[in-house]
Amino acid sequence: MLAQVTHILGLTNIRRTRTLPVAGRVLVSPGQRVHAADVIAEADTATRHVLLDVRRWLGYTRVDEAERVIVRHEGERVQEGDVIAETGGLFSRIIRAPSDGVIVTITAGRVLMQVESRPVQVLSGISGVVTEVYPERGAAIESSGALIQGAWGNGPMVGEGLMVILLKTPEDELQRTDLEVSLRGAVVVGGHCKDPEALRVAASLPVRALVLASMSSDLIAVARGMEFPIMVIEGFGRVPMNEAAFRLLTTSDKRDVSVYAPFNLAAGERPELFIPLPTTGQMAPDSVYFAPNQSVRIQGEPYRGRVGSIVQVRPGLTVLPNGVRAPAADVRLEPETQVIIPLANLEVIE
Repeated sequence: MLAQVTHILGLTNIRRTRTLPVAGRVLVSPGQRVHAADVIAEADTATRHVLLDVRRWLGYTRVDEAERVIVRHEGERVQEGDVIAETGGLFSRIIRAPSDGVIVTITAGRVLMQVESRPVQVLSGISGVVTEVYPERGAAIESSGALIQGAWGNGPMVGEGLMVILLKTPEDELQRTDLEVSLRGAVVVGGHCKDPEALRVAASLPVRALVLASMSSDLIAVARGMEFPIMVIEGFGRVPMNEAAFRLLTTSDKRDVSVYAPFNLAAGERPELFIPLPTTGQMAPDSVYFAPNQSVRIQGEPYRGRVGSIVQVRPGLTVLPNGVRAPAADVRLEPETQVIIPLANLEVIE
């Protein structure tokens, strides 16, 4: 059975492809060094259109009559109140632009206007080197360093800065009183968070990014409203940070890091903390097959968040304590503790 891989790696080589949802402008070139917060491509996307039916509004029966009174052209930019069509004469009737916009098409006596647009920017997400450019779409960036992937992020924002570790044990909780003014401009790593005021205090400092072991699901709306990246390593509920991530983070205190916090499972995007290093690692796979001796993290209760190693993948289907038959594995949590876990509740840590 194919397993999802969560990367918690002290040294790896990574390649990330960043592309626009529509055609736009690429701002980088092959061989260029970029920082995580650099904009590598940008575009404008239409968000609202208005259809002005000139023929109907002015009472014409024929299309050619309506098109003769339209005084604008396709592709022309207009401002609110500009004349779109005018009949002329003593009792001239006029159709004006309802807002600023661009004339997209003129057809069959109707004018289609794009009246709002939203700029879209694609960020590098990691510090590295541009290795490939996709014209009008984006680029691929490669780099080497330590990598930790999370379970949830509050949006495609990037924070770079000195990492400061606040938690002393994997079970620690982040309190609002832990966030002092000395943390301004830092990437702060804390434990479990259940207090919305802690997020608001972090925003007021402000911090560059916040990395949490876990978070109360009640804070999702608050976290999404923040203008800095928030990355949750384990997920929602009170879950201690897994030992692999805790060990890697606490041994990297006061290093320069970047946090990129998108969350779009359909597009394969997960939040990531990246620590650039001058040495080169190996490219890590995004999926593998379950096999003995793999490090795995358990997703379901009662062992949620625990990290162990696979002793064996059981053949066929195993009858679980709840009566369900499912593919499963024997997982060793400690030298004297071995449990049976369904494969659906396991993810490989590499």
